[in-house]
Amino acid sequence: MKLRNRPLALLATMAMGTSLLAACSSSDKNSAENGVDANGKTSGVVSYNGCEPRHPFLPGLANEGCGNGAMHFFSGRLVGYDVDGKLYNELAESITSEDNKTWTVKLKEDLKFSDDTPINSDSFINAWNYVVREQQTQAFFFENIAGYELGKDLSGLKKVDERTFTVELSQPESDFPLRLGYVTYAPLPEAAFKDIKAYGEKPVASGPYMVKEWVHQRSVTMVPNPKYKGPREPMNGGLEYRMYTSLDSAYNDLIAGNLDVLSAIPESALPTFKSDLDGRGVTRPMAGVLSIGIDMTTPHFQGEEGKLRRAAISMSINREEVIKNIFDGTKQPAEDFTSPAIDGWKSGIPGSEVLKFNPEKAKELWAKAEAISKFEGPFKVAYNADGDNRGWVDAICNQVKNNLGVPAEGESFPDYKSLAGAIHDLSLKGAFRANWTADYPSLYNFLGPVYSSNADSNRFNFKSQEFDALLKQGLSENDPKAAAEKYAKAQEILLADLPAIPLWYRSINAGYSNKVKNVEFTADSNPVLHKVLKP
Repeated sequence: MKLRNRPLALLATMAMGTSLLAACSSSDKNSAENGVDANGKTSGVVSYNGCEPRHPFLPGLANEGCGNGAMHFFSGRLVGYDVDGKLYNELAESITSEDNKTWTVKLKEDLKFSDDTPINSDSFINAWNYVVREQQTQAFFFENIAGYELGKDLSGLKKVDERTFTVELSQPESDFPLRLGYVTYAPLPEAAFKDIKAYGEKPVASGPYMVKEWVHQRSVTMVPNPKYKGPREPMNGGLEYRMYTSLDSAYNDLIAGNLDVLSAIPESALPTFKSDLDGRGVTRPMAGVLSIGIDMTTPHFQGEEGKLRRAAISMSINREEVIKNIFDGTKQPAEDFTSPAIDGWKSGIPGSEVLKFNPEKAKELWAKAEAISKFEGPFKVAYNADGDNRGWVDAICNQVKNNLGVPAEGESFPDYKSLAGAIHDLSLKGAFRANWTADYPSLYNFLGPVYSSNADSNRFNFKSQEFDALLKQGLSENDPKAAAEKYAKAQEILLADLPAIPLWYRSINAGYSNKVKNVEFTADSNPVLHKVLKP
């Protein structure tokens, strides 16, 4: 309030006398009853569903949803994304470039970690260098920075002053700032490098919340970070990230009022969840695609034989039927490897007919593969039981069996952590659930981190120099439409080889209890928990 307004306000107060005091008392009483203080904040701890992370809480290991589901809330980033996927500055004051090759990052003033140490240029430079120097799983995300070489620091990072640093890329990239909201680009304090193992168990926060306790296989509790000065100011008393082994159990807790926010509805409840929740059910498009992946070194899935078999399996699956019967029509059949929720997406990419149901063609292709080598079944699809996957896996296996005459069955792992471990260690030989949700709103993010030859999330042993080259060309384009065309050409290669078989685009089906208000979800399915009110 400006000082010149104070005398007028004082006169009004004197004139109204005790009637104004009575009004204030009534308002205070209503606020107290609603559990909202004078600043619009509440004190309740908001619980939401999650799963046991496979890795410690380190940005360089943040390649799976179970860990990111907690890290998103205690990690500050240079930028963030709103519910519509639009970019906003979080820790950055500005990110600018004159040539799209050398970018200048300027941080906001007086930023601090929860341990009261400054968030400065070194916090980012040291964190990013550590990921690459230690060859962590997310090192691929820094491949575009000049001087990238595993085991070494990035020569493209230069400190200008305490609040400013520059990032030189190996080639111009117009969308570079777009990716900086991903948790892998979060800063690290000096304390992290003194005992990185201990830090991974209880990290120092740069975001709106800080970790109070991580009880493995049970929960991560978080409290508001008093040092945080960004746009995600907590409006509640903290968060509880609960680890469920069954989505049905989480849903039952939601219905019973024992869970506040659920980011995924189990298949069994999709027809009724909106009425069950009395208007507190949420459905919206999501930047994600679900596929089944097949390691291209798996016997009978190599070379020309494997190419034929993957195409046959894809065309033997009636996606529309599975979506109708299992998901109550809440998904959309996949036409490509990205998502219609991302700007630049296009339908009708040449080769996409391989994703259409065509049982006659599927049988023809399978027979050609059999002429090369006889398949020794069964065809297996591995999935994690804690993610409500059995219904759709059984459905597509039945379609493969019925339309190709091939024994097919699901292979259940108790949780995501065990499934991811088997895939990463290459001990799993066969198909597996391959889900991808956008780390940041870009077509490239669905392609580069997943299918590039040296990407850690490339679980398929897919390697194509032509594909890699097209992605680099797309990144260097200043015109988003021209970039999208390069990515579409790259997808033609994927559609021909099918290292993964896209099934459907994901959607957000979520809900919340009657104990909380102001619940929203971003396009990557993250609940916007800092805004949630809970008395």
